[in-house]
Amino acid sequence: MGLQQGGESASVATRPISARVVAEVLRGVAQVDFMPSVVCGLFFVAALFAADWRYGLYGLLGSAVSTAVAYGLGLDRETVGAGLHGYNGCLVALSCAVFLGAGHPATVAVAALGSAVAVVVTVGLGALLATWRLPALTAPFCLVATAVTAAAPGFRRLWQGAGAPAALPVPAAGPTGLSWDQLWHGFFANIGQIFFMPQWYVGLLFLAGLFAASRLAGLMACAGSATGLLTAWVFGAPGEAVGQGLLGYSGVLVALALCGVFLAPDAWSAAYALVGAAGATVLTPALGAASAPFGGHAFTWPFVLTTLLFLAAVPAVPRLRRT
Repeated sequence: MGLQQGGESASVATRPISARVVAEVLRGVAQVDFMPSVVCGLFFVAALFAADWRYGLYGLLGSAVSTAVAYGLGLDRETVGAGLHGYNGCLVALSCAVFLGAGHPATVAVAALGSAVAVVVTVGLGALLATWRLPALTAPFCLVATAVTAAAPGFRRLWQGAGAPAALPVPAAGPTGLSWDQLWHGFFANIGQIFFMPQWYVGLLFLAGLFAASRLAGLMACAGSATGLLTAWVFGAPGEAVGQGLLGYSGVLVALALCGVFLAPDAWSAAYALVGAAGATVLTPALGAASAPFGGHAFTWPFVLTTLLFLAAVPAVPRLRRT
């Protein structure tokens, strides 16, 4: 997802092939949160397995398939090695497991196919957006996942395996007060819901992975999550939705993207990132409602749209610098 291709990927050619492949797949998982780090990837995979062993396998499957397809298409080896073609596949596979049912054989097939298609979509969108120096982010995942969930009711084997909609954007109704449990659960769940996982302890593992890769990334994830909570509370969002992280996850990604990944980290970019995080939080239920005919899943569209708009504005803002 990010542009970071730190030192870890610099020596991949000198490693045994098996170790290199494992490292690239793990980086593909970590790049969901912009981290080209094997250690971060290990934390993230551990978090998925902590939620459900099948989710861990689906996450690895998606990253592995996308990485293999990228190599098969002859894409830039350094980019593939940094995990930049694995993260959309990871999210596509996970979304299939969560929304179609992890235990159904047809889900495995569509997850693998969707992960492969995501690579082509990533390359196509990257070429279109390169003119404006804008990244594709998770737009390829969003496009593929939206298509899959919209099409699933038309395929009996897929729809029979559909699981409970565990990550719907916002419940239609609910109490607007926030209890202490909802508040601290929501803080960690905002981070976990990037991977569709609402459990607070899973979010905690994801956060630990971010801190293991980058202290700045960990701090910005915390700041983005807190901003999402505050924004949701100010506007009276249902407490149950806030506690499950259903509004704040895009804010976490926006905060990571706009301070340290695409913009040079300083006080101005940090403030800019938190404004973006608040905007993405407000946008989430709106896009959830707009996507009702297609399953009602906002996915990471709020993050994608907010980040692209905020990055497009950067040339007109003298205090901000691109990395």
